Amino acid sequence: MRWLIGAVSVAVIVYLAVAALLYFQQGRMIYPAPQDVVPLPEGFEEIALQTSDGLTLRSFYRSAEEGQPTAVYFHGNGGTLLGSAAATSRMGQKGYGLLLVEYRGYGGNEGEPSEGGFYKDGRAALAFLEAQGIRQDQTILIGNSIGSGTATQMATEIRPKALILASPFTSVPDVASAAVPWMPVRILVRDRFDNAAKLRDITVPVLVQHGSADTMIPPSHGETLADLAPTGTFQIFDGAGHDLIFDPEPQSAQYVWLTELDAGIAASQVAAE
Repeated sequence: MRWLIGAVSVAVIVYLAVAALLYFQQGRMIYPAPQDVVPLPEGFEEIALQTSDGLTLRSFYRSAEEGQPTAVYFHGNGGTLLGSAAATSRMGQKGYGLLLVEYRGYGGNEGEPSEGGFYKDGRAALAFLEAQGIRQDQTILIGNSIGSGTATQMATEIRPKALILASPFTSVPDVASAAVPWMPVRILVRDRFDNAAKLRDITVPVLVQHGSADTMIPPSHGETLADLAPTGTFQIFDGAGHDLIFDPEPQSAQYVWLTELDAGIAASQVAAE
């Protein structure tokens, strides 16, 4: 009996140690935060976004061609500004304006990544566009992976032209609990990015894209989000993984969806006259 008590005690200690590790190290797990200070891509200008808590964030911007909207892109947790440029290249080719947001604690920027911090970074991006005279209804919010959390939150604070989510999750606790089902991660996780709770109240057009071979975030997350959005559209890409937003097909599908959205708006305006 004594050996059994000892074994149970060791198991409990190990379990609590792992729980403590997950709790105190979750920031490093959620935000790998590459520190590469990447060069400026051709056609972009370097800008400084000013956050409400006093940070200056190096980001990239290119203005839209006349009559075109501007897309604000929030990259994934391991992303960089060069990756952001690649993920939005199709829109850039079509003359869309692009604001590629770099987060606090990423790419040489000061500050520590966090859910609340990312939302401040998103608001700084929207404030920059407002200062450029770009209307909300000419703004497209795009979020990839963890960037879907910031893009979704911003869509609750303004009324953009559209919201596009690539490889998104319903919430961080949902992803974490599936990865570590034997730990009480729903209690341990601080940064939640609860997209599912917010999509219900976002009435602008929402496009959700997911790869059928995404092993990091199952496609069921994207499908659930599209179903929750009052005007959601779900697109599945056979064989694509978590990084599908860098593939030409999903990028082209985004452009086609936006073009069809404009056509539908124009048709509605004609019918109303």
